[in-house]
Amino acid sequence: MNVHEYQAKNLMRKFGIRVLNGEMATTVDDAVAGAKKLGGKIWVVKAQIHAGGRGKAGGVKLAKSLDEVKDHATEILGKTLVTHQTGPAGKEVQRLLIEEGCEIDHEYYVGLVLDRNNSKVTFMVSTEGGVEIETVAAETPEKIIKVAVDSATGFSPFIGRKLGFALGFKGDQLKAATKFFKGLYELYMQCDCTVAEINPLVLTKQGEVIALDAKLNFDDNALFRHTEIEELRDPSEESAKELEATEHGLSYISLDGNIGCLVNGAGLAMGTMDIIKLHGGEPANFLDVGGGATKETVEEAFSIILSDHKVKAILVNIFGGIMKCDIIAEGVVAAAKSIGIKVPLIVRLEGTNVALGKKILEDSGLEITTAEDLADAAAKAVAAAAASKA
Repeated sequence: MNVHEYQAKNLMRKFGIRVLNGEMATTVDDAVAGAKKLGGKIWVVKAQIHAGGRGKAGGVKLAKSLDEVKDHATEILGKTLVTHQTGPAGKEVQRLLIEEGCEIDHEYYVGLVLDRNNSKVTFMVSTEGGVEIETVAAETPEKIIKVAVDSATGFSPFIGRKLGFALGFKGDQLKAATKFFKGLYELYMQCDCTVAEINPLVLTKQGEVIALDAKLNFDDNALFRHTEIEELRDPSEESAKELEATEHGLSYISLDGNIGCLVNGAGLAMGTMDIIKLHGGEPANFLDVGGGATKETVEEAFSIILSDHKVKAILVNIFGGIMKCDIIAEGVVAAAKSIGIKVPLIVRLEGTNVALGKKILEDSGLEITTAEDLADAAAKAVAAAAASKA
């Protein structure tokens, strides 16, 4: 789950992380009132969407007067920002963060993630802040310093100093940076984050170490422990189909291809997408119906898949264990009859009650293509999608 920058910064304050004062606004009048409340002579008007690259897309503006705050707020609110993370459709700006300005001496990058290669939470820092870290990693990887934290010992002042020295901090700045890194680590661990990214972290001309931006992602599977964080969810920033799938106990992620996938089990779903690509096709989604799906759940899954107009064929790949093949077959037949599936439907069943499941499909009188194995299913789905597209 993602949150907006202003929400991330509110959480960071609770962990003693230095951020600038700011006010959230949903109207132009709120933006001007927020600037007045903050005081000062310089403000930054920031679009609040769940995507990076806002500045390049015109979503971050410096204002040197209240009139400029009003003009920028008028321009940005309601605007659709298209960045490298939003996709071509972009995201409409419904919220702003009005933040006090500061005098920047240098910009840095700080990230905190789980490194799955060593199974440790790992800091990534760089003196090249304020730019896309992917570009730095590709062109000058030596400028990214990684420091792993051993879960048995946790964060220590030594790690903070090591990171601070890597960024060139000394004296009071080093102490401030160490406090910053400690707070960020504690936030990451206590709130079950999957990503904590500050780009940029800045050193001001007054010598302060401040998070100028903030991106926090949280583990959906741990949100039951953090109701206060789940309450920060902004449904308008999430896919309507993904929200609908969640309500029905389905795991769904929309992709850019044209072959819809209905699979039971996340690992099998990943394997299904891989073999579709191996045969020259492109999956339209990741959809895991799970082990306890019912006939009604399967119908809902088909409905969600077919709401994507890019879908030219559907591949159902089921390995019957907890989820029995006959239940899936009944759901497939019910969905085909009630929804009216107009695209080619390829079904591969294996496992518990497979013979019964296949008989249900055969006796349905519907145009359903069966497959012997996953490779056969993928090949048939790719061919059907290509023929349908043509």
